[in-house]
Amino acid sequence: MTNDCYQLFIDDLRDPVSSSWVIARTSAEAVAMLETRGCPCEISFDDDLWGDDTAMVVVKRPIEIDLDAAGRFIPANFAFSVHNANPLGRENIEGLLRSYLHHRAHQGPG
Repeated sequence: MTNDCYQLFIDDLRDPVSSSWVIARTSAEAVAMLETRGCPCEISFDDDLWGDDTAMVVVKRPIEIDLDAAGRFIPANFAFSVHNANPLGRENIEGLLRSYLHHRAHQGPG
């Protein structure tokens, strides 16, 4: 895994406003990106991907890797946003990531 700062945009249809974002169209593409390039500095999520695919698969993977790496996978300056209109999907993504990052900041990854 490399440790470069990049921005990951996860969406099955839309394109990011800026060309600086790396695009993943499926959760499998996004997870592969995480596992080969490392954790990005920023992720923008669309919860509803194609068919039954959702971004929750992607949300869980960096947390799992970070736990295994004793908090050294997700960068300290990590940021995320959810750019979809599904309120439940938004709440699920934000809730899980915020809870984990809060826990890590106050008690450590383990």
